[in-house]
Amino acid sequence: MPKAHFVAVHGVGHGAWVYYKLKPRIEAAGHRFTALNLAAAGVNEKKLEEVRSLSEYTTPLLDFLASVPENEKVILIGHSGGGMSAAVGMEKYPGKIAVAVFLNAIMPDSKNSPSYVLEQVIKNK
Repeated sequence: MPKAHFVAVHGVGHGAWVYYKLKPRIEAAGHRFTALNLAAAGVNEKKLEEVRSLSEYTTPLLDFLASVPENEKVILIGHSGGGMSAAVGMEKYPGKIAVAVFLNAIMPDSKNSPSYVLEQVIKNK
């Protein structure tokens, strides 16, 4: 069986470090595991005030997906707010993603705007 390549993005306020326990386990099973720091998160050097959109925040993931060879597919994991970034990656590079896992994540739908979930949380406080 071919080994999988897992690509994981973190939630808001975190970094790739949140996968420090999962990464060695996945790799011990013989798979590849890439944990990314989104813009202005973890060790990414971009400053928070420089990030003006979800697209800019997601740039590290989009750059990574662009580098995936055309004949390969990854398993994309989005945790918490990283679900929004995973959705952007799925939309931009659908042919490079075998499956996406929304791990306790914000998962946008095709009916409402991307900010719908956040608007509902604020409205119901």
